[in-house]
Amino acid sequence: MFSAFEQVFTLETALYFAKGALVSLGMAILSLFIGLILGVLGASAKRSKYIVLRAIGNFYVEVIRGTPMLLQILIIFSVIPSIYTAITGEVLRINVYLIGIIAMSINSGAYSTELIRSGINGVDKGQWEACETLGLSSWQTMRFVVLPQAFKLIVPPIISEFVTLIKDSSLTSTIGAIELLKSAQIVGAEYYEVMSPYFLAAIFYLVMTISISYIGKRVEKRLAVSD
Repeated sequence: MFSAFEQVFTLETALYFAKGALVSLGMAILSLFIGLILGVLGASAKRSKYIVLRAIGNFYVEVIRGTPMLLQILIIFSVIPSIYTAITGEVLRINVYLIGIIAMSINSGAYSTELIRSGINGVDKGQWEACETLGLSSWQTMRFVVLPQAFKLIVPPIISEFVTLIKDSSLTSTIGAIELLKSAQIVGAEYYEVMSPYFLAAIFYLVMTISISYIGKRVEKRLAVSD
């Protein structure tokens, strides 16, 4: 079952896997950052007094959360270039890592929208009234008072979302991105044995996710103390 154990568990292979792990981590970090921006915009849209913005926000969240990320990746990879070619007659080639980041960001943004919205709703209404009394605009109130408090409330779920993104980066292997899982598949194909490289990949995933979860708990405790 682990017939290629000695060949796979070498320094050279570990460094190759580490490179793939860094790709997965980098994609997750960028996607989380962009997703949080989309989340702020989405939450603002869903809380807007304008029905059109609320409809757009609700449509975005329901569609993205209601469809698999793998499908979203494949649509950006295959469908959008096909539509572009049909309209322009030119071939559209998009970097597979960029596709992964776009899909993961859009997906994360939908979940972040709900997280941020719940965080905003968790801020005491008295804060809004106090800011209004001080003459702050809605944007100033949101930027300087509400959002900082809301983010403190949603740190745990944001950390969980980051961990999810690291694991979901493996879906980009289906379009050729050489991240951690794809690295394991390449090594497995080289030695005609997948158990050893998959086991090693699992170790890398666990190291990343457990470390991030631990850091998240430390940050959460510090924020609780600061309150």
